[in-house]
Amino acid sequence: MTGVVRWVVVDAGSFDLQTEAVAFLASLRARGCSPNTERAYAGRVALYLNYCRMRRLDWRTPGFLDLADVQRWLVETPLPPRAGQVRPGPVRYRSRGTANAIMTVVGEFLRFAAVHGWVPASTAGLLSQPKLLRFTPPGYDTGESGQRLQAEAAVFRFKVTEPGYEDLSGEQIRGMIAAAPSARDRFLIALLACTGLRIGEALGLHRDDMHLLASSRTVGCGVEGPHVHVRRRTDNPNRVLAKSRRHRFVPVTADLVALYTDYQYERDDVAEAGESEMVFVNLFRPPLGRAMSYPNAKEMFDRLGRAVGHACRPHMLRHSAATRWLRDGVDRDVVQRLLGHASPLSMEQYRHVDDAEARAAVERVGLLTERP
Repeated sequence: MTGVVRWVVVDAGSFDLQTEAVAFLASLRARGCSPNTERAYAGRVALYLNYCRMRRLDWRTPGFLDLADVQRWLVETPLPPRAGQVRPGPVRYRSRGTANAIMTVVGEFLRFAAVHGWVPASTAGLLSQPKLLRFTPPGYDTGESGQRLQAEAAVFRFKVTEPGYEDLSGEQIRGMIAAAPSARDRFLIALLACTGLRIGEALGLHRDDMHLLASSRTVGCGVEGPHVHVRRRTDNPNRVLAKSRRHRFVPVTADLVALYTDYQYERDDVAEAGESEMVFVNLFRPPLGRAMSYPNAKEMFDRLGRAVGHACRPHMLRHSAATRWLRDGVDRDVVQRLLGHASPLSMEQYRHVDDAEARAAVERVGLLTERP
């Protein structure tokens, strides 16, 4: 009735609500988590409850070995075929990283239930153990005498290799723009690459967020130069939600403004698009004029990846923008503000040394070559 999407967990046989799981999801809602977080957490809690039912295990009182079995089961059980898959493909399994994400949610759920007296405190006590921090992240305050060097570490967590971050070169990004079949797609690619916006932030843009004139004072905005406003809205028709709760603006270039103008000409040819306040809308397949959704964008980037012969996901463009800014010497605080990160620790993932930088550093201090 309200148009807001919410998620619950129900019994597969009786369709009765699973009370404790529903309360857990409601607590996420109260904390301001997005419907996408609710959806992911609901599926992971349901997976744990299904496992317990299958093994005739009381989900409230799992033992240490029971939780270890859940962890192992997650990576050893084949996944079902993908939706719509006709031909049998290779057997797929969850990665250890995915299993860790699921076990993290299971731990949160059991701790939440313990706080409310639905689960014994002894069960919650199995989930973590004290660990001495040998290395601390930049900016971490260990206290005057190092009393904060001990933290609670998750017990049921696989050790995984640090994932490699995939950047796109300027040449690859220009190739993606050239290969895009429409002005809308070209503008979306360039917007993500030039501003570092998340895909949800881009798909959530309204037309009145686009302040692309030299001055926007006529619309009551004191920001000088062309820019885009990023706002968190909970009522977008495509159900996208900006991750950051802070409103921010991101400057844009004249080249990006030109691509947006091309897109407006293309959009004006679709009468239904004129009725939408959203920037990105369906122009080529029904329902015409409807706000572009996450699945629409994923399908577009998947097609583009096949056309250019390399992976091209939206977050790769964001990561490439951040890495390029940092390598060009842009102050970290400025990059943090552009990306909409609340914590400076979030910046660590973007600055990694490439092969050319490593070689240049070694050659600068080479001991066997006489320097002038």
